[in-house]
Amino acid sequence: MAKLAEEMNPEGSRYKLLLSCPSGLSPSQVSVDFSKSHDRIPHPDPDLEDSISKVWEQRTQSNSSLFNGQKFRYGSYCLDDDGGTNEVPHVCLRLGLTDYRTFVGTNLSSLWEKFLVPSEDDSVRCRHTSSPLGNGAVIETSDKKIVVLRRSNNVGEFPGHYVFPGGHPEPTAVGIDCHQLEHDVQTSELLNKKVTQEMFDSIICEVVEETGIPASSLSPPLFIGISRRELNVRPAMFFYLKCSHHSDDIPRLYSSAEDGFESTQLHTVSLDELKMMTSRMPGCHHGGFALYELMLQRLKNTKETSLIAT
Repeated sequence: MAKLAEEMNPEGSRYKLLLSCPSGLSPSQVSVDFSKSHDRIPHPDPDLEDSISKVWEQRTQSNSSLFNGQKFRYGSYCLDDDGGTNEVPHVCLRLGLTDYRTFVGTNLSSLWEKFLVPSEDDSVRCRHTSSPLGNGAVIETSDKKIVVLRRSNNVGEFPGHYVFPGGHPEPTAVGIDCHQLEHDVQTSELLNKKVTQEMFDSIICEVVEETGIPASSLSPPLFIGISRRELNVRPAMFFYLKCSHHSDDIPRLYSSAEDGFESTQLHTVSLDELKMMTSRMPGCHHGGFALYELMLQRLKNTKETSLIAT
């Protein structure tokens, strides 16, 4: 059963779990409502809005490798829970469109807190922020080790920190570069299905590119929830994947990873070792670990219930 949960931790490692799905959801249990209605709403303060372009200009002048690109914006979700019945839970993600420039100028700006609206409703609170939806993979090897990367010092966010492999689902991967003015129902449904599939396809691509683990060695990803870093209100969705390789094989595969430049080290660690590393994770990834723990706890409870029943 999917459920809500929340947890906090110090400094940049603090997080909030927006959604926990400890049973792990397959693509048939997840859908997307992609709509302009879930886009960012401009802030009413014109000076604050103007600061977005100024921040972007400053950042690009100091880092010529930065470039703008479209991203899916996380708006909110709706949950069809099983309500105590035997029906399979289902989650619908409400996504809009944003870009990296607006992300840098809102979420990553020193003025980021000014873009927030005082509200208990998360979608209202973050209505003026870019909030691109990131993704992360909790990969379990055949000997029950977890794959963790250490970010390089050249990345834009949290250099030198430990993270799970991941990145972003990409609008361009499904042919989206802007909102179409008009869609009939059939076209909208088809687009939503493509975006949903991109949520699952993209995490496989990120894992392959960042770790060198071949897709054929990975199980179909299961969606386990959404975590948000409290610093900069940065959201990310997390998936659980099994890898058929032993942990001893992973460093060799990592040596030929396509995007190996984004990280400096790969570690395969036990659950206890991973727990010790979470204070050096960005909040959204620390939350990813919490989602994994909730999944493990559910598996444990299910096994105990089965033993009692037999």
